[in-house]
Amino acid sequence: MTSVQSKLYADDVSLVVVLLDANPFFWATSSISFSQFLSHVLAFLNSILLLNQLNQVVIIATGHNSCDCIYDSSSPPQTHSSENGALPALYAHLLQRLEEYSEGFPIRATPSTAPSEYVAIMNAIFSAQRSMVPIDSCYVGAHNSAFLQQASHITGGVYVKPQHTDGLFQYLVTVFATDLHSRSFLQLPRPAGVDFRASSVFGQAQGDASSAADRKRKAPET
Repeated sequence: MTSVQSKLYADDVSLVVVLLDANPFFWATSSISFSQFLSHVLAFLNSILLLNQLNQVVIIATGHNSCDCIYDSSSPPQTHSSENGALPALYAHLLQRLEEYSEGFPIRATPSTAPSEYVAIMNAIFSAQRSMVPIDSCYVGAHNSAFLQQASHITGGVYVKPQHTDGLFQYLVTVFATDLHSRSFLQLPRPAGVDFRASSVFGQAQGDASSAADRKRKAPET
């Protein structure tokens, strides 16, 4: 599967939408705590806003089976919040919204990998591809994420799995803070290969489910 061709951008203004994984089931087994990860992300977002006064940042927190927009720098109350020493207030606001969002997590739940969820993810990826919106992925799990590899490859984005999480901020700034105009003449990291096996597995599961439904409809009445 070939990736999408990048747009020809004539400026360095960026709208950065961050999908922040706040799923406690993931962070319970991660090599880096969520609070440490969040400190790197907040410093990265501050860098984005400082690079260009026209840059905008949107943060969407994602959990076990829900998501919520917790910050939009273009909203009137947030405009110029990074100026005049107001960054602590910005961080406090984000942490408060994140805490409110996390309170809705179920106490006990098991991660779901239903084929229908995979279809929804792939539909979102293909929509981004058609809109020529690259999806960058920074994954800090133990193993590579096939979903994120596919999303970045298909949309022409960048997939990075940092080898040293202590220097996560450096990865974020040197790779993901690069605006799309500058990417046309920079050599950014590319994965050696993309794992598309998840497509085959879930595609087979979908086919089996469809075949079972067809057999049920065609079964003679007794």
